[in-house]
Amino acid sequence: MAVDPDGPDVFEARPKTDRSITTLLSDLASETILLIRQEMALFKAELSEKFSRIGQGAGALGAGALIAFSGWLVLLAAAVLGLAEVLPPWLAALIVALIVLAIAGALFLIGKNRFDADSLMPRRTVRSLREDEAWLRERLR
Repeated sequence: MAVDPDGPDVFEARPKTDRSITTLLSDLASETILLIRQEMALFKAELSEKFSRIGQGAGALGAGALIAFSGWLVLLAAAVLGLAEVLPPWLAALIVALIVLAIAGALFLIGKNRFDADSLMPRRTVRSLREDEAWLRERLR
């Protein structure tokens, strides 16, 4: 049996008017499942990307913090020894400790205010889900 090149293309989408209700519902179900799978894949990819960047940043931060902490301890010891030249050693240590705690408290508050859950939100996935919701509403009309 020869295929007629001018005949109807079986892969061509049928107009909506030629489709039965069962075909429409079947298409809607399969397209919805496909859409959900694609959204989950996007979500996984986006989270994987974000967690990878967080892991790399955390490693660099940890190494830098360890080195900075060592230097900070030496500077604090030097400050205490310097103040101990003009004040009693216990008072020099107390003054340096209070200054360090004040700086730590200020940095803690700054960090707490800048860290929010919104910065970790998968924005592309949320936007895509909203678009999909609008698409589904349009298809169900």
